[in-house]
Amino acid sequence: MIRTGEQYRDSLRDDREVWMNGERVKDVTTHPMFKPIVDVRARIYDMQHDENTADVMTYREEGNESCAVGLKLPYTQDDWHAKRKAVDTVMWDIGGVVTRVGDETIGEMWSLWDGKDVLNEVDPRFAQNIERHIHQAIQHDPFHVSANTDPKGDRSKRPQDQDPDMLVRVVKERDDGIVIRGAKYETAAAYSNQGFLKPTIANWGDAKLSEYAVGCIMHMNAPGVKHICRTGFAGRAPAADYPLSNKFDEVDTLVILDDVFVPWEDVLFYQHTRAATFIRATLHRYSAFAFVQRILTYTDMMIGTALWNVKQTGLEKQQAVQEKLATLAVYREGINAHLTAAVAAAEKSPNGLLMPNQSLLFTGRVHACSNLHQMMHIARELCGGQICVTPDSAAFESADVGDWMKKFYSINENWQSDDRRKLLAFARDLLNSDYAGHKLTFQLFAQSPPFAHLGAVYRTFDFENALDFVKNSAGLSDKVNGNG
Repeated sequence: MIRTGEQYRDSLRDDREVWMNGERVKDVTTHPMFKPIVDVRARIYDMQHDENTADVMTYREEGNESCAVGLKLPYTQDDWHAKRKAVDTVMWDIGGVVTRVGDETIGEMWSLWDGKDVLNEVDPRFAQNIERHIHQAIQHDPFHVSANTDPKGDRSKRPQDQDPDMLVRVVKERDDGIVIRGAKYETAAAYSNQGFLKPTIANWGDAKLSEYAVGCIMHMNAPGVKHICRTGFAGRAPAADYPLSNKFDEVDTLVILDDVFVPWEDVLFYQHTRAATFIRATLHRYSAFAFVQRILTYTDMMIGTALWNVKQTGLEKQQAVQEKLATLAVYREGINAHLTAAVAAAEKSPNGLLMPNQSLLFTGRVHACSNLHQMMHIARELCGGQICVTPDSAAFESADVGDWMKKFYSINENWQSDDRRKLLAFARDLLNSDYAGHKLTFQLFAQSPPFAHLGAVYRTFDFENALDFVKNSAGLSDKVNGNG
C-alpha cells in the first residue's frame, strides 16, 4: 500500500551505516544536512494521502488498492499524461526541483523487463525476478533509487589489470546468492530503501562471461553497505540567503560494498556481457522522460526569476531584454515539445508497455542538457550583477545598517527592499551558488555522460528515411544500400 511520510521516515531508522564529514550519522531523518530532503520525500508520500492531491498522485490497482502513479506500468498515453501531471504537482507543492525521488528510477526496471528474452537466454529466473520486483515496488511503495557509476580507476586499463574493485564485481557465488565488492556513486542512497545496482559504461572485456556484468537489487541497510556522503549544502548558510540549497540538496553518496551478500531472488542478471550491454543500451528508454521533465521545471524557475527581476527594475519593455527572455522561452518550449511529441508518437515496447518515442525523447534530452549552461548564463544576465554583490539577510535586519539596505534596495512603492532581497537571494541560489553549480554538473551526468546521450540518439534516430529519400532523389541504383 502507499506509504505515509512518517512510515518512510521510520523505514530509515534501521541502523544503516552512513557517514558525513567523517562522522557516523545516527539518524538521517534528523541530521541537519539530510533532514530537509528527507522531509521533501516524506511530503511526496503524504501527498498521496492528502485529499487535495491524492487523485493526482495515486491510481487504483487491481483489487482496488491505491498505488503511486509514478510506479504504475505505462500502457497508454493517459498513463504518461498522469505521470507528468503528478511530477508537476509535486514540484509546485514543494516549490523547487528534486530529481532522485523514485518515479524516475523505476523506469530502469521496466527497461529490464523489456529485455526478458535476452535474460531468459541466460537464466529464466532473472526475468521472473525483475517482474516480481516491479510488482513489489507497486505494492510496497519503497523509495527506490539507482546506482549511477563506479570509481573506475585508470580508464586506460581493464578493471582486471588494476585494483579489481574499481568496478563492482561478483567475488563469490553461493548456493543461496552472490557476494559483491566495489563501490557506486548513488544520489539519495543514504535516505532511500533500495536501489538498482547496474553495470556502468565501462570496458568489461571481450569475454562472454564476466564477474563485472551484474545487476541486482541492493538494500541500503544490508551488512557490508557503507554510505560515505559528500558534505551537504543544507545548514551551511542561512535559509533566507540560500532557500534552495537549504531545502532541495539531494545528497550524493559513495556506497561502499564490502563483501555484500545478494540472494538469488534479488539478482536481475549476472555474468553474461551480452545481457549487460543490451541493458545498458536500453536503460533510459522510460526514465529519461521524468529526468528531462525536471529540467523543464528548472527552466520555468529560471524564466520566472529573470522575468520578475526585469519587472522589478522596469526593463521588461526593452527589446534586448525581450530577446533574451524569448531565447529562454524557445529553449523551454523545445523541451516541452519533445516531451509532448514523445508521448503523442509513443511506441510499443518489446514487452507490451508503451514507451515514449525513443528518437524524440533522446533528442529532447540532448537539447535540454547540452544547452542548459547557456540558458543559465542568459538568466544570470537578465538578473544582473546584484545577485553576486548583494549583502546577506543579516545586513537587512541589522539595527545599524538595515535602514541603508532598505533605502537602496527599495525600488518603488510596489517593490520594497524585502521582496527585492528575497528575489536576489533566490536568483543567486538558483544560478550562482555551490548548489547551482552542482545542479548543472548533475544534469550533465546524472543519467549518463553527454557522449552517451548522443549515442542513444544515434541508435534510435531513423536514418533509413533520409537514406531512402536521397537514394530516390539522386537516382541511385538499387545496388546501393545503407550498409555499404
